[in-house]
Amino acid sequence: MRPFLRASTAAPAWPPRYYSYAAVLLFIALGRLFPAHAGLVLGLPLAVGMVALGVAHGACDQLVVPALVPTGNALRTWRYWGRFLGGYLGLAAVVGLLWWQWPAATVALFFLLTMWHWGSADAPGPTQVPVAQWLSHSLLRGMLLFAVPAIWWPTETAGIVNDLLRFTGARPVALPQFGAVAGVLGTVVAVGHGLLWLWYARHRRWALLQRELTELLVLGMLLLLLPPRWSVVVYFVFWHSLQHVLRLTGWLGYGSSALRSRQALLSQLWFFLRQAAPLLLLSCAALLVVGRLLASRLPDAPAWFSLALVVASIVTLPHALLVTLVMDAPQRMRAAARPAA
Repeated sequence: MRPFLRASTAAPAWPPRYYSYAAVLLFIALGRLFPAHAGLVLGLPLAVGMVALGVAHGACDQLVVPALVPTGNALRTWRYWGRFLGGYLGLAAVVGLLWWQWPAATVALFFLLTMWHWGSADAPGPTQVPVAQWLSHSLLRGMLLFAVPAIWWPTETAGIVNDLLRFTGARPVALPQFGAVAGVLGTVVAVGHGLLWLWYARHRRWALLQRELTELLVLGMLLLLLPPRWSVVVYFVFWHSLQHVLRLTGWLGYGSSALRSRQALLSQLWFFLRQAAPLLLLSCAALLVVGRLLASRLPDAPAWFSLALVVASIVTLPHALLVTLVMDAPQRMRAAARPAA
């Protein structure tokens, strides 16, 4: 029997997204109050969060399909593990091959895939809005997360991209060319969001519009007030990864759609970490081995950051496909079937 969270009805409901809002605002405040010591006040909690949430949020991927089709205990069958590992590691190997053969194209592919994965995770579910609006919101949110730092912090953002290109042996992008692409992306984001808000207002979806504007305010502050190397990690750990963890605990049969207390949040995180522990420990050990083997070739922090992006990209493809094709697919099918019903 799966455990379910028992929350006190006396406690006020606090939607799961509010935890990410609070964490992001806290990191913004710390970064602005102690800019000279950002490596300490931001680096330490982000390093812990990167392991406990960032790396861990993909360490339960093997539980997603069995939770969707709970017929027997698939986790105890060699057939399931053969299919899962074969597909997951096979896709990861494809990405590794792409980095080896076509690094410049793979950088672009990685950023595009990340835009989709992050944006679709933030969008209202397909059961809340028509599929066209879900797709639009997903793409626009993902593009916004890249467009704002690229326009507001052009030198720093281009530096991250070029560090990654150099690390993989590709030719860097000139700053004017990078600025032109950022300008086009920013225009699409601005016009697209205006049209999306008009759709929400026209159809009187005030709650969704309010949530959208609130999130854009919080994310805008994060992307404008913290340099890209900090803001991207804060977003990934305490927004994207935390929200995926809270969603997945419900997917696995534990928790509720609205967390009602700090203890409820801690209970869900503890439940998730216990499920993720085996693969999380294995992943951390593998990362330590890779870091040790490549330490002599990583002379500075940008090189380490680039290595982290390459490693992340290798597992992003199978992870993102699993979320889109398995976790999001039932919602899309229910949304598509609604008019016929």
